[in-house]
Amino acid sequence: MPAPHKYPADARERTVRMVNDKLNENPGMPAATACRLIGEYVGIDKNTVQNWVKQNHVDTGETPGVTTDEKQRVLELDKENHELRRANEILRKASAPFVQAELDRR
Repeated sequence: MPAPHKYPADARERTVRMVNDKLNENPGMPAATACRLIGEYVGIDKNTVQNWVKQNHVDTGETPGVTTDEKQRVLELDKENHELRRANEILRKASAPFVQAELDRR
């Protein structure tokens, strides 16, 4: 199970919007500087803000990468795959005596 989010989604969205606004106001400003300034303003670590901004750019298609929806889908498929493998193993072990009995009968 994934770790719970430390910050609410609306705080993340508002912070990312503030960073993007800062970058639009100052086109020459490095993204790291904007993340640091906004992070200090809202009281969130600059690395956390940078991660949010990077993921937002991927989600909006500005930069290539794996979107949040794709990550979630992969996690769900991994979980389903794990459950199916576990069920297969249980069925294999449960059917072993019947297979052996059939072989012994012949």
